[in-house]
Amino acid sequence: MIITITREFGSGGRTIAKKLAEKLGYAYYDYEIVQQIAQESGFAKEYIEENGEDASSTSTFGFIWNNYGYNLSDELYIAQRNVICELADKGNCVIVGRCSDYILRDRKDVLNVFIHADFEYRKNRVVSVYGQNEFAPDKRIKDKDKRRIAYYKYYTDRKWADAKNYQLCLDSGVLGIDKCVEIIESAM
Repeated sequence: MIITITREFGSGGRTIAKKLAEKLGYAYYDYEIVQQIAQESGFAKEYIEENGEDASSTSTFGFIWNNYGYNLSDELYIAQRNVICELADKGNCVIVGRCSDYILRDRKDVLNVFIHADFEYRKNRVVSVYGQNEFAPDKRIKDKDKRRIAYYKYYTDRKWADAKNYQLCLDSGVLGIDKCVEIIESAM
């Protein structure tokens, strides 16, 4: 069984994914995907971390075309897709983000989950977890979500956060992190 976790920035989706993987004894893939892509593709780890999950509105470097008609962003997406498919083929796992719900959409052994929360919850969480200055998280949250929305739309032609793309949509601000883990485990 494969579980994909897509999440709003600051909602605790990564924490939920990690706790769920530990509880189920599943492999957990998030930054591990970055490591594998860097090893297999030649992309710098820093470039993957910056551009591997959202569209960078500040980087024109990603839109330089190669001889095959792909830009660097496209090449990175293809490398991520290949790694995600390889990891899913290995067995039980939890995969965070990177359009993994879309990439694995034709498989029958996948549960797609979207984690969201209201803005105040996410703002408080960003300040407490990431150490963000309590006066600046608004811009960071809006920017991160905006970039994820654009990236997801570009590579999937779907609307990010649309409930139709997921079997479960959970509000971590209302339910709490541990309850979300429990619900996902029950849905398995």
